[in-house]
Amino acid sequence: MSQSQVWRTHRQYAATAARWTVDYYRRETDRRSALRAQRKPLVADARRALEQARAVDPEGVTSLRHRAERELASAKRRVPDPMWLFTTKTAAGIGAAGYIGLPLVPGSVWLWTAVTVALALTGSILWAVLGNRGEKDGLQPTAEETALLRRLEPQHWKEHAEARGLKDTLTGRPALTAAGIVCAVRLDGQWTAGKLRAAEDHIRALLGARTDLRMQIKAGKRGGWAELTLRTRSAADGDDLLWTPERRSLGVDTVTGEQVTVPLGERLLIAGRSGAGKSVASRPLLFDASEGDRNALVIIDLKRVEGRLWDHRARVASTPRDVIDVVDELEAEMLERLSVLPKGQATWTPTLERPRLTVVVDEGAEVMSAADKVPFTEEGADGKAHTRMRSALPGLESIARMGRAACIDLWWMTQKPTIGDGIPKQIAPQIGISICLAVRTPAEARVVLGEDAQAKGWNADELPVPGVALVRDGKRKPNPVKVRYMDDTTVIALPAREPWTGTRTPAPAGGPTLTLVKDTAPATPAADSAPARVLHALTAADGPIRQKDLADITGLSKGAVSKAVRHLTDAGHITRTPDGALTARRDDDTAAA
Repeated sequence: MSQSQVWRTHRQYAATAARWTVDYYRRETDRRSALRAQRKPLVADARRALEQARAVDPEGVTSLRHRAERELASAKRRVPDPMWLFTTKTAAGIGAAGYIGLPLVPGSVWLWTAVTVALALTGSILWAVLGNRGEKDGLQPTAEETALLRRLEPQHWKEHAEARGLKDTLTGRPALTAAGIVCAVRLDGQWTAGKLRAAEDHIRALLGARTDLRMQIKAGKRGGWAELTLRTRSAADGDDLLWTPERRSLGVDTVTGEQVTVPLGERLLIAGRSGAGKSVASRPLLFDASEGDRNALVIIDLKRVEGRLWDHRARVASTPRDVIDVVDELEAEMLERLSVLPKGQATWTPTLERPRLTVVVDEGAEVMSAADKVPFTEEGADGKAHTRMRSALPGLESIARMGRAACIDLWWMTQKPTIGDGIPKQIAPQIGISICLAVRTPAEARVVLGEDAQAKGWNADELPVPGVALVRDGKRKPNPVKVRYMDDTTVIALPAREPWTGTRTPAPAGGPTLTLVKDTAPATPAADSAPARVLHALTAADGPIRQKDLADITGLSKGAVSKAVRHLTDAGHITRTPDGALTARRDDDTAAA
């Protein structure tokens, strides 16, 4: 064996010994640190017990004082020395023994001792380098977290649980994560996860936790256990949450640190009390819905605040009449798409002419109140003005039920998430994804996130304000999401897009102007469209029908019926009787059949 091979072999053995030494030293250091953190509070308790015993029996007549002294001595013996002190004592002992016994040691032992010392020095150097690196990159508990971890230890919990009204509960080993402290709690006797959640104040008192520290309690992975989470830190800490075109996600998961996105093509409910950041949280989603040649955005905003920021790249309706008109257009577009959808195809494919439409209702409670029963005045067949009431809600409900197949998706936003007041009863069951920021009551959280929200940890009423949300899509866990911030200036500076105005068939360039020839039958509307349904109902009837009855017969909204009647009247398919009723022309019988 050559000299270089010998040195290479020695280096390999030295590196192996150094790694083993560093690993062992680190494990032993952690073990001793954990034991000291667990047992030092017991020493403090024993000291207090001894002081009380001395106060009761200053002369030491009874066994109370002697028993307290023995318990204190026993508690002290159970606390191990820190690793550095243990190493120092060991080295001192070895040095003393060597000083006495080295003169009697043979020369061969001296050689191996020198090798051992060299390996130890190498290991110490490596430990210093790797140990400092681990402290820099690893999770180091703060003073607050150190205290909480100590009080969550099973021994400390067991000693103080009964006094705090938590008898028959016992913690497991707590763990420090990027999202805070997580600890399993065993539930004995009559305890359940719900009952433990109701005892949050007792837990907070036992741990000495500050009142604004967010605490989550949910059912564990198996029966008889709960999971306690103290949000002392967030995985989103240090992440730049300012929205940019390169950072287009909704936000960052505070537990896992993952980027959270919400895909297009889903019906959304976005809820949160005033000041929770609902409008700001929705802006990254509105950008995605208005970006691209095959995406178009429609905003219904009666407050005229958020819609004004997007009017350069979205169709905006800001008055009750505008809302009703745009909803009628959307419903007609939806029915037209469904009527021409190829057989065997379940969903419309967005095109440049007919893109995916995202309809955003900002502050739904205001729309339900202001855009319902709006008076419209129209001239009847008798030449007189007639006033009738129109509403946008039936059309919005129809879009919520059938719009997904036509690539027309409804997003409902409200700060009053209650069924019938902030969310229509026909729309709430159609929601696919719920985004809930801070709400005022658990009842509101259940409306948005589901009746099982609290039992499964979806506690939106405990979220901080503003900018933190829960996203429930059937896949995510109840991890809070810090949403990205997109300010007004950023929205205004976005590139302009041509707003959607409905599908129109352009006339050929330079072509002749179409004129009505009375002897020629008008073109028959497309099958299954709204005009075709109205025409078929009038043709099949025995006599004239009033317009208000056509909505019940055809299943269309009043707005869609009104638009279809105007279209058929202008085309000459139907006429009005002197009393205002509608009837189909005789020569349309065959066409409608």
